[in-house]
Amino acid sequence: MRIGLSIANFTAPGGPACLGQELSRVAVAADHLGFDSLSVMDHFFQIGLIGPPEREMLEGYTTLAFVAGQTTRIKLGTMVTGVHYRHPGILAKLVTTLDVLSGGRAWLGIGAGWNVDESRGLGVPFPSLTERFERLDETLQICLQMWRGDELPFVGRHYDLARPLNSPQSLSRPHPRIVIGGGGEQKTLRLVARYADACNLFPTPEIPHKLEVLKAHCEAAGRDYASIEKTSMYMWDPGEDVDRVEPVIDALRWLAEMGIQNVFISVSDTYALKPLEVIAERIMPAVADL
Repeated sequence: MRIGLSIANFTAPGGPACLGQELSRVAVAADHLGFDSLSVMDHFFQIGLIGPPEREMLEGYTTLAFVAGQTTRIKLGTMVTGVHYRHPGILAKLVTTLDVLSGGRAWLGIGAGWNVDESRGLGVPFPSLTERFERLDETLQICLQMWRGDELPFVGRHYDLARPLNSPQSLSRPHPRIVIGGGGEQKTLRLVARYADACNLFPTPEIPHKLEVLKAHCEAAGRDYASIEKTSMYMWDPGEDVDRVEPVIDALRWLAEMGIQNVFISVSDTYALKPLEVIAERIMPAVADL
């Protein structure tokens, strides 16, 4: 099992003036400690799970670009980008730019999106769920076409690109990894089978069932089910007892038993380095062979 660090909290102890410095310390520590990846939550407003919408929220790709300049080996991506946030041609350019400037460390995390309040708040169009899934399908087609270097016009139901040129091309070949978030059985997992390198599922007892559904979609699409990485999230609130790691290890073993291979851990006290050190020194070795 591989362990990544997921950052959703952008409220730094010293306030916005210290946020760059604090975020840099976390990213550098995660890079040095051997975390497989660093992902940021891609939202415009903070979500209720973390705090009220007025809480600080950074734009995802600007943040990843900043982190790329502070690190050398850790993989970088969003968990996950709502398909309606950015035009697909621009999204492909954003991920490509991050990939090139980071030396081939970018991946695309994407899903259908859900937060209507932030979209309405900032005037971002928020189509129906049916249309967002249609746009997600076309967006994935466009990104893959651009990463193939195919400049033929793309004409879809929602997007029309006269010349999908992508220069410079991504360093990651054949393309940056694609992680699709969500467990919808009829649409999301079918898109995973068609386009993705990895799925990201909620950490619930439904995971085995979701993976069986994904396997069926892979069979229908002629896709090798084993080629898709199975990932999930885990939120850890160590509190004052940061050295008590047995419950975390047990939870990760539970996820592994259900088929999860890669876990993105979100730590409640994002800017305290001690939990990251504990994860690297005591948790990662305990789950490395799962």
